[in-house]
Amino acid sequence: MLNRIVEFSLKNRLFVLLGSVLLIVVGIYTADNMDIDVFPDLTAPTVVVMTDAEGMAAEEIERLVTFPIETAVNGATGVRRVRSSSLMGSSFVWVEFDWGTDIFKARQIVSEKMVSLANALPEGITPILAPQSSVMGEILFIGLQSDTTSMMELRTLADWVIKPAILATGGVSQVTIIGGDYKQYQILADPVKMMRYGITLEELEAAGATFSANSTGGVVREYGNEYSLRGMARTTDLEELGNTLVAMCNGQPVKVADVAEVVIAPAVKMGYASHNAKPAIIMSVSKQPNINTLNVTENIERRLKDLRKSLPADISMDTKIFRQADFIEASVGNVGNALIEGAIFVVAILFIFLGSVRTTVISVIAMPISLLGTVIVLKLLGMNINTMTLGGMCIAIGSLVDDAIIDVENVYKRLRQNYKLPVAERRPVFKVVFDASVEIRASIIHATFIIAVAFVPLFFLSGMEGRMLRPLGVAYIISLFMSLLVAMTLTPLLCKLLLSKDSYLAKKEKDSWVTSRLSAYYTKYLSWAMEHKKMVLIPSFLLLAIALILMTTMGQDFLPEFNEGSLTISAVTKPGISLDENNKIGNLIETELLKIPGVSTTARRTGRGELDEHSQMTNSAEIDVNLVPGERKQEAIVEDIRHVLSEIPGVVSSVGQPLEHRIEHMLSGTSADIAIKLFGSDLSEMYGLGNRIKESIEGIEGLVDVNVEQQIETPQLQIRANRDKLARYGITIGQFNDFVESAFSSKKIGELFEEQRSFDIVLRLNDDNWGSIDKVRGALIDTEFGSKVPLEEVADIVSVGGPNTVSRENVERKLVISANAAGRDQKSLVSEIRQAVEENIMLPEGYFIEYGGQFENAQSAARTLMVAMVLAILVIFMLLYSEFKNGALSAIILLNLPLAIIGGVFAIFFTSRVISIPSIIGFITLFGIATRNGILLVSRYHKLGEEGNSSLRKSIINGSADRLAPILMTALTAALALIPLVINGDKSGNEIQSPMAVVVMGGLLTSTLLNIYVVPIIYEWFSKSGRDGKVVQCKTEKLRI
Repeated sequence: MLNRIVEFSLKNRLFVLLGSVLLIVVGIYTADNMDIDVFPDLTAPTVVVMTDAEGMAAEEIERLVTFPIETAVNGATGVRRVRSSSLMGSSFVWVEFDWGTDIFKARQIVSEKMVSLANALPEGITPILAPQSSVMGEILFIGLQSDTTSMMELRTLADWVIKPAILATGGVSQVTIIGGDYKQYQILADPVKMMRYGITLEELEAAGATFSANSTGGVVREYGNEYSLRGMARTTDLEELGNTLVAMCNGQPVKVADVAEVVIAPAVKMGYASHNAKPAIIMSVSKQPNINTLNVTENIERRLKDLRKSLPADISMDTKIFRQADFIEASVGNVGNALIEGAIFVVAILFIFLGSVRTTVISVIAMPISLLGTVIVLKLLGMNINTMTLGGMCIAIGSLVDDAIIDVENVYKRLRQNYKLPVAERRPVFKVVFDASVEIRASIIHATFIIAVAFVPLFFLSGMEGRMLRPLGVAYIISLFMSLLVAMTLTPLLCKLLLSKDSYLAKKEKDSWVTSRLSAYYTKYLSWAMEHKKMVLIPSFLLLAIALILMTTMGQDFLPEFNEGSLTISAVTKPGISLDENNKIGNLIETELLKIPGVSTTARRTGRGELDEHSQMTNSAEIDVNLVPGERKQEAIVEDIRHVLSEIPGVVSSVGQPLEHRIEHMLSGTSADIAIKLFGSDLSEMYGLGNRIKESIEGIEGLVDVNVEQQIETPQLQIRANRDKLARYGITIGQFNDFVESAFSSKKIGELFEEQRSFDIVLRLNDDNWGSIDKVRGALIDTEFGSKVPLEEVADIVSVGGPNTVSRENVERKLVISANAAGRDQKSLVSEIRQAVEENIMLPEGYFIEYGGQFENAQSAARTLMVAMVLAILVIFMLLYSEFKNGALSAIILLNLPLAIIGGVFAIFFTSRVISIPSIIGFITLFGIATRNGILLVSRYHKLGEEGNSSLRKSIINGSADRLAPILMTALTAALALIPLVINGDKSGNEIQSPMAVVVMGGLLTSTLLNIYVVPIIYEWFSKSGRDGKVVQCKTEKLRI
C-alpha cells in the first residue's frame, strides 16, 4: 500500500505539488489563528465552597459549618481530595476531583450535596460555590491609585464601573477586589439616648430596614390613560433617613436621628492593598477554563482603555502588576526562536554533507511542511500552541528531515550510479527513483514507529505532569509522521524533478568533499577497530559502567525552576495582630524591597478581598515583585530579598514565582516546594510538634523558607451568657445573641440604592460604646421591663485564647511545615528531611506525617515512566524482531540504548547534575533516535549479505561506509538543532525543553560515535558461523508495504 503512495506521487506531480501548497497555506492560516498559552490546561477540576458566618469563631466554623460540608462531599463520585480552612467568620472547602473530570459535572455533584445540607447548617448560613476558575486561571492583576479621588470613591468605581466592564468581557470568570474603602450606610446607635426614649435595638433595626422600601398600589385608569401607583419612600438623603420614625414615646414621635446617627462610612476592612508602598486597590481577574489567555487579556485591556476616558483624570491604572500574557508571549517567543535557530543549524549541516543546493532544499522543505501539518492536526485534536507543543516540535526539528535525508541521499546515489552506466543500460528515471525510495522505505517506517513507541511512556503519566507533558509527546509524534508522509510523497517527486537531469548529474558525479573525506577516514579507522575489538569494546563498556554509577549519585527533581521575570512573596506575621498593624509591616517590607537593585515594582495584598477564594488571614500578605529585565540575576535578587525579610522581626516569609507558586498550591495545597503535613487532633500539640520539626530540619543545606503554618491561639473576647441573670431581667438567649450580633458586628439590615448601585445598611453601636473591651462591658442591653442594663451585668466577659484558623485535609486536622529548595535537588533534600524527622521527633498516638509537594509528583512520574519505558523497549524489540526475524540482531540494534545513556548521563553530570522528568523524557527521545541509526546499519549489512558479492568483513565495512553520511546527518541535525535550547535553557519557556535537549544532544554524540564502531564489531561477532566465516543468513522477509 505504501509503495503505491510513492508510485502515485511520482505519477501525479501536479496533485502532490498543489496539495503541498494547500497544506502550507492552511497551516499558516491555522497557526495564525490558533489559541496560544504558556502551558496546556493544568487546571485541576476543583470546586470551592465558600461560607460566610460573620463573627463565628474558627472552632465553631469548623464544627458547625466546615465539618458538615466536608462530610457531605467526601467520598462523592470522582473526589480525590478534600481540603478546608476554617477561620473567623469564614469557611473554605476545596473539593478536588480526579483529573479529566468535567468541571460542570463536578460542580453539579457538589451543588447536589449542598442541597442536602440545607437543614444541617446553622440558621442563616448558606454555602455558595466560587465562580468556575482556579488559581491557575488568574491572568491579570490591575492596580488602581489616585492622588485626589478618595479611596471610597475609587473603590465604588472599581465595584460598579470597572468590575462590570471586565466581567462583560467574554471568557472572564471572576473579578475579586481588595483594598480601598467599601461604602456603607451605617446606623450608629446611642444606647443612652435609646434608654431615654425607651427604644430597643430591635425597633431601631426594624426602622432601618425600611430605608430602601418603596411600594406599589396597582393602577388608576383615568382620561384614557393607565397610571401605575408607586409609594416612593426610598431616599439616599441622610437627613431624610434620620427623620424615619422608630416609635411613639408619650405621644411624641421618636425618629432615627433622635437615638442614632446615620452616616456614610467605610465598612470594617477585610484587607489592604498597596502598589509601590502606596495605598491602592488591586483587582484580580480570572478566566474561564479552556479560554485563550492572550485574547482575553487583549480584550480586557482594550475595554479598560476605552473605560479610562470616562474615569477621573487623576486615577492611574496599572495592568502590569501580574500579567500572565507577558510570560506566555516571552515563553512562546523564546521557544519559537529556538525552533528557527535550530532549523538554521539543520540547513547548514545538510549543505555541508550533501554539498548541493538542490539536495539540501529537497531535504529542508520537509521541515516547514511537517511543522505546518502538525499545527493543523493539533488544531483538529482541540489542542493549542503552548511551550509544550512547540517544545515537541522543537525537539523533533532535527528529526523531521531524517526521512527526507535518507530518501534523498539514496535516490541521489542511485541516480548517479545509473548515470554512470552506458546509455543503453540506463534504467528509466521513474524506475530508479521509485526503487531507491522503496529500498529504504521499510527501514524508515520501522524506525519512525520505533521512535513513536519510545514516546508511549509519556502517555502513561497521570495528574498534572501528564497534562503538562503529554502534548509534547503528541506534537513530537505527529511531527514525525508528517515528515514520513512528506518523505513518501513530495520528497521522491522533487528528487525526480530536480536531481534527474543529465546535465546536473554530470556536474555532481562525486560525493561532497566532506562526505568523501569522512568516508575515507572512517573506512580506515573502522578496519583498525575490527582488528582490535577489545580496544574499542572495553573502553565503551567501561564508560557505560561509569555512567551508571554517576546516575546513582545524581539528584532528582520534578520540573526545572521557571524563569518568570517576577516573584511572589508570602509574608506572615504573628496571629492575632490587627489588620492595621500588619498593613504597616507590609508597607515597611515593600519600602525595603524597592531599595533592592533589580526590583522594578511591588504590589501587596494583606488579608483578603470579598468573595475571594483564598483563605488569607489578617496576618498574611502576598507581595508581587516585578524585576528589571536583565539588570541582575534572579538568584542574586532572591538572596537579597530573603536577607531583607530576615531582618524584619516577627515575619515568616517564603519567596517563589507567580505561576510556580500556583502550581505548587495546586499540587500540595501550599505554595512551597516541600510540604510536611502533620495530622492530629489537638492544635496546640500539633503546633508544638511543628516547631520541633522545623528546628530539626532548619540546618539542612539547601533548605530555605522553613515555616510552620501559624495555627495558634489568638486573643478572643468571649461574652459568656449568665442564664440566671438573664432570666432575672427577662432576656432570652435568642435576644442575648441578637444583641451581641447587632451591637458589635455591624449587622446588615438592608440595602440602599443609588441608581443602579446598591450599598449595605448596617446597624451597630456608636463609637462611644464600641471598639474597646471596657465599652463592650458597658454596652446597654434591653430588658423585658423596658430598661437597659450593662452587658457585664448579665454575662461574664473574659479574654481567652482560641485558634485563628483550622486547616483540614480528608476530614483530618492538618498543620503544614513548608520549605523551599535552593541550589539543591528535592529528592536528596526530602530524604535528609525524613531522616532528621525520624531521628528527632516521636509522634504521639493518633498523629502521623505525610510528605507532599513537587517531589511527590516527581517520584510518582519517574516510577511510571520507568515501568512504561521497560514496556516500550520490549515493544521496540518486538518490532525489530518482526523485521529481522532474529533475536540476536534485534539485540545488537538495542545495544544503541546503553551507548546513548553514556552521553546523556555525562551531559547531565557536567550541567545540572539533577535528573528531572524532562531529563527522563530526553532519554526516551534519545532511545528512539539511536535505535533508528542501528536499523540503518544492520539493514544495510543484510542487503549486502543477501547479494553475497563480498566477505563478511568487507560487507560490514562497505555497508558502514554507505550509511555513514545519512547516520551522521540525522544524528547531527537532531543534536545540533537543539543547541539553541541548550544555550538558552534559562530563558522563559525553554526551562522544560532544555534538560531534554541536554540529554538528547549528549546522548547522540556518544551513541553515534560508538554506534558506527561498536555495532559493526558486535555484528561481525554474532554473524560468524562455523569455520568459513560466512554470513549467517537470517530468515528475513521483505516487508509488504
